[in-house]
Amino acid sequence: MASPPTAVPWIPPVLYTAVLAGGIYHAVVSDGPVRVGRTGGFVAGLVLLVALELVERRRWSPSTPVRPAAALLAARLALFSAVAVLDGSGVSRALFVLVPFTAYLVFGRRTGLACGAGCVVLLVTGYTLWVPRWWVRVEYVSDLLMFGLGLALAVSMAAVAVREQQGRSRLEGVLAELENSHERLSEYALRVAELSTADERNRVAREIHDSLGHHLTAVAIQLEKAEAFRERDPRASAKAVSDARWSAGRALTEVRESVSALRDARPFSLTRALADLVRHLGDDRLTVTLHVTGDEAGYDAASLTALYRTAQEALTNAHRHGRATRIDVTAAYGESTARLVVADNGRGFTADPAARPSGTGFGIRGMRERVELLGGRVDIDDHSDPRAADGAVVTVTVPRSPLLAGSSG
Repeated sequence: MASPPTAVPWIPPVLYTAVLAGGIYHAVVSDGPVRVGRTGGFVAGLVLLVALELVERRRWSPSTPVRPAAALLAARLALFSAVAVLDGSGVSRALFVLVPFTAYLVFGRRTGLACGAGCVVLLVTGYTLWVPRWWVRVEYVSDLLMFGLGLALAVSMAAVAVREQQGRSRLEGVLAELENSHERLSEYALRVAELSTADERNRVAREIHDSLGHHLTAVAIQLEKAEAFRERDPRASAKAVSDARWSAGRALTEVRESVSALRDARPFSLTRALADLVRHLGDDRLTVTLHVTGDEAGYDAASLTALYRTAQEALTNAHRHGRATRIDVTAAYGESTARLVVADNGRGFTADPAARPSGTGFGIRGMRERVELLGGRVDIDDHSDPRAADGAVVTVTVPRSPLLAGSSG
């Protein structure tokens, strides 16, 4: 424990001033001759005490280490004794109340109380040695009682100062911890913002790929078809141009719907969206059928949107990569989960390495990420279609409500 000189800094100077005033007053008004040497020594002792206070505060402020504080306490005790011997008024005995006060601050409660008891014993011993039968003289008994009261007040004030210092230290510790916590929270908030930004970036990337990517791919396919059949089959070419125009219009509509969804939630119908998608994808070279069982009412929009985006990706893969001539789309709404199955008779994913389930194509990866974020599952089988030797079967299962709160389509 260290002595805090700033705990109650005004006590020693006030006490020194009071003792100086009392000693000089007694020397002036006393009947005996004024002893200049004794009075000068008395004043010099008080000056040295003030000098010790100044040195301690300048050298060790705001707290004095234990060893220097103990040395200073011993020096003060010696000066207190010298001043008390040179003081004829007896007022200087009040200086000894600073001994338990300072000891309490330096060494703690037990040492402070022991020093206070030691001061009382010292005073009683001095009375006993130099004042015969002092205990029957009112002035000495009164002085002893007042001295004991002063010691009690000094120890109490030291206890208050220590508690205040400890409370201030705890408060500073709490404030430092709060500041550290605030810094950590700021770092966590920044990290969360970065993760949220990355998550939103991935979501937007999936949305662009699944929506605009699908329709732009369909537009490209239809325009290629229109170019190929322009001379041989004008009717098929015109139909392809019409389908390309529809895909472009549908892409624009979905962009508008996505923007509107950011402002207010509009109901999304997976069955209607699938029917619209299947109707415009099929032609004389590709047959697409849709089978729906159950009711989509009560399903979360994020789950339904995930199934729709998966259907778009699967149909695009079957048409463009698999060169399928028949695609069957089945949507089944159960009590707790919905399942979408897209089966085709094309060449499967093995025809295009970039589209394989184990590949790194963004379409397959985005499909899995979107569904798994909702607590669903994606299964892809290249050769399990019972109606064809080749082909692919994409099965997607999602819960009625997303397992991840706050998920969006």
